[in-house]
Amino acid sequence: MKRMGLIFRSKANKALDRAEDPRETLDYSYQKQLELLQKVRRGVADVATSRKRLELQLTQLQQQSAKYEDQGRKALSLGREDLAREALTRKANMQSQITDLETQYQQLQAEEEKLTLASQRLQAKVDAFRTKKETIKATYTAAQAQTRIAESFSGISEEMGDVGLAIQRAEDKTAQMQARAGAIDELLASGALDDASGLGRKDDIEAELERVAGGSDVELELARMKAELSGPSSAGPAAIEQGRPQDAQPQPQQDTPRINYNK
Repeated sequence: MKRMGLIFRSKANKALDRAEDPRETLDYSYQKQLELLQKVRRGVADVATSRKRLELQLTQLQQQSAKYEDQGRKALSLGREDLAREALTRKANMQSQITDLETQYQQLQAEEEKLTLASQRLQAKVDAFRTKKETIKATYTAAQAQTRIAESFSGISEEMGDVGLAIQRAEDKTAQMQARAGAIDELLASGALDDASGLGRKDDIEAELERVAGGSDVELELARMKAELSGPSSAGPAAIEQGRPQDAQPQPQQDTPRINYNK
């Protein structure tokens, strides 16, 4: 089971490696970075919204606290000390709320600044990654094109390999057909095969005449070569023209000595 699992993982890894395109991987990584940047920006916006809401609440509480203080003064001026004390008590309770909201406001403001700085840094990294991504993609595309051109010139690419195999098969079939045609011609000439059409058929007399003519051509060529080797003095022009060697010419008869019978 371990071996089967190892084989499956290795084959799956090899298949994924063949299917993986670095350009698509870079685009996917860039898309993920953009999504992360969008989330950070959304977080900054949410924090800013919360801060603005606290700011509005603080403004309202401060206005209400100021209103309680004015009411306490008026009640005290009218001799209503009890109303003035109640107004100041409400003001004191509201002041504690204001203090808590101010603390939260400062925390949200610090968090907003922190997220804003993180967003700016992430934006710079995303921009740098985008530039590097485009450079890597352009380099990879150029290298891929160069590799395909080199493979086409060297004949190791799949397309050119198929073309080369097709050409090789065509050449082999052509050579086979030429050899077959030459063999059939030789068999027809030797008489081992009969010409079914009757156009190239020869009788025995014609074949004998062609054989004799071929032998005469050989004898003529042999006589010419002998004449060239022995020189022009030993062979006359007539022997060369007639195609016979010099020693084949009839020798001149010697004069027969005459007998004097009168003696």
